[in-house]
Amino acid sequence: MTKKKVNEITPDFSFPPELEEKIPAHQYSVGHIRLFLSFVLSAATSLRGAARCQDVVKSFFNLPSAMPSWYSGRLWLMRLGYYMLTRPKTMADNWLWIIDHTVQIGSEKCFVVLGIRQNHLPKAGQCLQHRHLELIELLPVKQSNGKIVYDQLEAVAKKTGLPRAILSDHGSDIKSGVDQFCEIHLLTSPLYDITHKVACLLKKQLHEDARWNEFTCFASQVKSRLQQTRLAHLRPPKQRTKARYMNVAPLLRWAQRLLFLVTHPDQKDEDIKTLLGPIADFEEELISWGETMQVCVKVTHYMRSNYLQSNSQKKLKTYLKEQLPELETPVAQAMQKQLLSFVGEQQRECYLPKERLPASSEVIESVFGKQKFIERDQSSNGFTGLVLAMGAIVSTLSDEIIKKAMTSVSTKDVIDWCKKQIGQSVQAKQREVFS
Repeated sequence: MTKKKVNEITPDFSFPPELEEKIPAHQYSVGHIRLFLSFVLSAATSLRGAARCQDVVKSFFNLPSAMPSWYSGRLWLMRLGYYMLTRPKTMADNWLWIIDHTVQIGSEKCFVVLGIRQNHLPKAGQCLQHRHLELIELLPVKQSNGKIVYDQLEAVAKKTGLPRAILSDHGSDIKSGVDQFCEIHLLTSPLYDITHKVACLLKKQLHEDARWNEFTCFASQVKSRLQQTRLAHLRPPKQRTKARYMNVAPLLRWAQRLLFLVTHPDQKDEDIKTLLGPIADFEEELISWGETMQVCVKVTHYMRSNYLQSNSQKKLKTYLKEQLPELETPVAQAMQKQLLSFVGEQQRECYLPKERLPASSEVIESVFGKQKFIERDQSSNGFTGLVLAMGAIVSTLSDEIIKKAMTSVSTKDVIDWCKKQIGQSVQAKQREVFS
C-alpha cells in the first residue's frame, strides 16, 4: 500500500481542546508537555526515546504541529522537579519524613527528604507509592556527618513544621543526625526501616555461616562454568556486590529449583548431574535458609503494607502463625523471634491507639532507582541537573501542575540551582582536565 493511500485512510487527529491550551512564552501546548513527560515517567522511555515516540504519534495521526526535541523535554522534566521541590509546603505537625542519601560516581552525596501527611497514608493493605509522596528537600553535599544531617533536618523543619516521625535506614551519619534532632524535639519519633533491619539480621546470620560462604562460592563457579554452554539457562542469578543481603531470595529460589532438578528420578542428563550435582550437598542448609527467608519476606511484606501501629507485634504474630504455621528449623525460629521483638520496640513510637506510621522506606529507594534509570549513562558522570527529576517522579501529571510549573519556573532558575547545588559534573571536570 502506498504512503498516499495510508494517509487517506488514517483519520485526522488532534489533541483534546483542553490539551491544546498554549502556555505563555512556550512554543508547545500542555498536551505536548504532558505527553512527553508521560512517556518518560510512565512508559520508561529515554529522553531521546520520548522525542521519537512523539514523532511516531505525529506521523501516525497526521498531526500538523511540530514535536519537541529531547532537550526541550529534559528542561521540562527539570522545571517540573524544581517546581515540586520549591513550592510552599503545608505547615503541619503530622508530616512523616522518609530520608536517605543517594550516591553516584564521585565523592558527592545527595540528601533527600520525601514526605507524606499522616492522614494521607494509604489504607491498610496498600503500600506507599510515588504518587503519595512529596519532595521536600534535595540537597547535594560533598560531605556528611551527624552534625550536618542535624542542621539539614532543622532547615527542613522550617518548610513543613516539626514532623511526627522520621523514617531512615540508620546509615551512621543519618542515624546520628536523626537522634540529635529527636532528642531536642521529643514529639518526633525516629523509625528504622524494616527492610534494612531484615538485611542486617540476615547479614549477621549468614556471614558467620561457613556453609553459606561455601554455597555462594559454588554459585559463582556454576555461573562461570555454564554461561557459555548449552546449560546457560541454569546459571544462577547475578549476585550483588553491594547490599547483597537484600537480594538473597532469588539466589535461594534458584538453588531450591536446581536441587529439585538434579535429584529428580527422571533426570538423565549426565552434564547436569556432573556440573550441578554438588547442590545436593546443601539440601539440609537450603531448608533452613529457605525457612528463614520466608520469615523475612512475610514480615517485610506485612509491615510494608500494614504500617506500624501500637498493636503491630500482636497482629504480625497472628499473621505469621497463619502463613508459616510450623517452622522446623531453629535458625528460622530465631529470626522470627528477633523480628517480632524489633517490631515490638518500634510500635512504642505509636502514642495513640489508632495511629499509623510508615515501617518501610523502600519507596525512596524506588525513587532513586527510577531517577537513575532516567539518567541512564549520565549517572556514570556524577550528579547532573536530572537529579531534579525526583520531584517530577513523585508529582501528579495534571494540567494544572504542568501549567504552574512551566509558568513559575524558568530555565534560568534551573540552571542557577544546578550551578549552586551541583557545580561541575565528573564529565565536565574531565573535559576541563584533558582540554
